[in-house]
Amino acid sequence: MPATRQPLSVVIITLNAASQLAECLASVHFADEVVVVDSGSTDGTRELALAAGARVIEQAWLGFGRQKQFAVEAARHDWVLCLDADERVSEALRGALENALKSPSTVTAYRFPRRNRFLGRYLRYGEGYPDWSLRLFDRRQARWSDDAVHEKVIAQGAVGTLSGDLLHDSAETLASYLNKQNRYTSLAAEMAVAAGKRAGVGRVLFSPLVRFVKFYLVRQGFRDGLPGLIHIAIGCFNSFIKYAKMRELALARETGDKDGRG
Repeated sequence: MPATRQPLSVVIITLNAASQLAECLASVHFADEVVVVDSGSTDGTRELALAAGARVIEQAWLGFGRQKQFAVEAARHDWVLCLDADERVSEALRGALENALKSPSTVTAYRFPRRNRFLGRYLRYGEGYPDWSLRLFDRRQARWSDDAVHEKVIAQGAVGTLSGDLLHDSAETLASYLNKQNRYTSLAAEMAVAAGKRAGVGRVLFSPLVRFVKFYLVRQGFRDGLPGLIHIAIGCFNSFIKYAKMRELALARETGDKDGRG
């Protein structure tokens, strides 16, 4: 390993990820350290991570953004690569990462494409690809947002782009995927209403249609066959249901305010 390369910490948050974590850890064997922050696994996730040489920290769930930032702050090195347990670093991406860490640069964060596997197929178009993900950064110049869901990295300096794919293979059933989307839309609706946003009839009606045109037609999601159609259809429904949940929350709040005044 070249001595001139910046040292790299890989950080991963987990919960009952034993069936996925081994491949993730194997794909980042080039890192100088791996930190796994676990939020109460009962399936052997922590033991698997320890056996693979990772440093394991237990932390009760804080929400996606705060949990990931906790993991970043627990790392020993300033350059961090943030992964989920169902993601793997491809060989092409590994080469791009290491080259970026060898070369002096004013760039403080890097994004790269993520390739999503859905219903047995890696999607190449539509909403499933390139799915740009900003995951490698200097923690002195960037951090995760505090968002409970749809968290993002906020970088102060220049952001570069790397080639090579981050492979996302959740291997989950369609039922579990839909359950997860239901949780995400609830959290997203709660965050939006708390921020003072409102969902009018236009949003509820047209947001799914605009999403379908953008990802299925303009970005050619139809080229991913039936898995691509199902993936985009679920995304459109998520958009619809998020705004519907926002309406429900807003009405509940208004009713509560009226009851309180009464």
